[in-house]
Amino acid sequence: MRHSNPSSSLTLPRSVRLAGPVLVVSIAAALLAACGSMGSGKTGMSFFVTSAGPGNGANLGGLAGADKQCQALATAVGAGNRTWRAYLSQQATPNVPAVNARDRIGKGPWMNAKGVVVATDVEQLHGVNGLTKQTALTERGDGVNGRGDTPNMHDVLTGSQPNGMAITGDVNTTCGNWTQGGEGSAMVGHHDKTGLDESAPAKSWNSSHLTRGCSQDALKATGGAGLFYCFAAD
Repeated sequence: MRHSNPSSSLTLPRSVRLAGPVLVVSIAAALLAACGSMGSGKTGMSFFVTSAGPGNGANLGGLAGADKQCQALATAVGAGNRTWRAYLSQQATPNVPAVNARDRIGKGPWMNAKGVVVATDVEQLHGVNGLTKQTALTERGDGVNGRGDTPNMHDVLTGSQPNGMAITGDVNTTCGNWTQGGEGSAMVGHHDKTGLDESAPAKSWNSSHLTRGCSQDALKATGGAGLFYCFAAD
């Protein structure tokens, strides 16, 4: 018995045959346009450790200056169309309100330059996150020296409590809200989550200890290089 191929004998109405290719092309064009709009230069990277600070110790030009540094470094690797914010807190003074680092960085998720997600949201970031020496990479995807490397650069400026909030009290924990490059001190975290012991501060990525000063040399002496975290807030 011979069986006919249904598809070979199927005849579409003339109107459908004429409209079909046009319809397909229209859909394809719409999809391409949508993809282009979604891409529009956006990058998967939404977190990095700065490969370099402005070069004046912890004098970053305030929060605005630190944000500008994040934006410039991101732009240099093709991610400049995102809104980048420095993970830094600001202490309250008679002239300015307190600002919490956790409130500046959007909602997440955040991934490094190699596509590894370090935290899905703000709560996980300040809980059990995926930050390690292997994942806390620069905007170029490079690792940052940690404890045991020469020089040690694992101190990352934050000025924050473990929960990402600004530190209260009279102690200077932000180098004058990131405007001092000489005397003073700032709270730092360890990007590699290691320290002299196994204590919680030694393992903290954002709140380990105060620096010995705010100058570049003082930051180096403590175990840092004036680096800080940058997050895409959009």
